[in-house]
Amino acid sequence: MSRPLVVIPTYNERENLADTVARVRAAVPAASVLVVDDSSPDGTGDLADELAAADTAVQVLHRTAKNGLGAAYLEAFAWALDRGFDPIVQLDADGSHLPEQLPRLLERLEATDAAGRADLVIGSRWIPGGSIENWPRHRELLSRWGSAYARAVLRLDTRDATAGYRAFRADALRRIRLEDVHTRGYGFQVDMLWHAREAGLTVAEVPVTFVERARGRSKMTPAIVLEAMVRVTAWGIRSLFKRRPRRAASSDGSSTSSHA
Repeated sequence: MSRPLVVIPTYNERENLADTVARVRAAVPAASVLVVDDSSPDGTGDLADELAAADTAVQVLHRTAKNGLGAAYLEAFAWALDRGFDPIVQLDADGSHLPEQLPRLLERLEATDAAGRADLVIGSRWIPGGSIENWPRHRELLSRWGSAYARAVLRLDTRDATAGYRAFRADALRRIRLEDVHTRGYGFQVDMLWHAREAGLTVAEVPVTFVERARGRSKMTPAIVLEAMVRVTAWGIRSLFKRRPRRAASSDGSSTSSHA
């Protein structure tokens, strides 16, 4: 792995984008950045073009409409795989995913110690050492409940199933068969994790601090949460009729297969 790419999807993130990109470039100078903008009316796409003009490691993928987080990531993954990037990282533009913690995800992805080789590393809020900052209590409970529900229904081992701070090996994304991932909204994170499990991938978690955005508005709504819950339930029912792959060891020694 020698060409890391950090994918940053944006919609109305002009206030946050420049700072986030600068921090990513400082944290991992070898990493390139792909901003995926869904025609933000606030001019985020124009700012992304300015950042790209000033730094050859920054590139921009303009999409014509706001079609959902999952759609943005899937298009970015295809773009990255076509160009030979590896690994490929998901990172929010709003500052909630600290770029300064990106090295710990990449280091775990490259580790070949007794903990095992990971195909996907998740920056987790809900394992020892993980934390959140500036969240109201109801938001924390909703996130914890969402992860617990996904784990129970889909029989996942990952503690933070809804986390969006992730680093994939390129071959892991190919094994997932991205054409089979159909979720376009915020349930995309659980959908990808479920497909990773079905593909027999090894998933590891490292602790991170999740910080509530300081500027702009959150795009999370009760409707989004309800949609994700309905989808998770449907996937759980479907998985009852599918044979599960042999499980591999996870980073904490337990078996595994593979933000509201």
